[in-house]
Amino acid sequence: MIADEIREELDKLRVTSVSPGMAAVAVRLAEALDKIPADDAPTAQAVLADKLATIMTKLRAIAPPAMEGDVVDELASRRPNRQSA
Repeated sequence: MIADEIREELDKLRVTSVSPGMAAVAVRLAEALDKIPADDAPTAQAVLADKLATIMTKLRAIAPPAMEGDVVDELASRRPNRQSA
């Protein structure tokens, strides 16, 4: 469900410790969205989805930089191959 995916993204972003309140609100919005039946209350779904998208955009912006597996690590791992060529 949406709430599970939001929790997973929050874990990957590592923003829960940076902004615990905003992260909690994102999860609550996702849980509320999950509770609405798919064919019911499209306006409510749209409002919740919009608010969730807004808060996730803010959380992504304040997320600490990735520690491993980022572009710098990838370039560093290619260096030995370039030097041997």
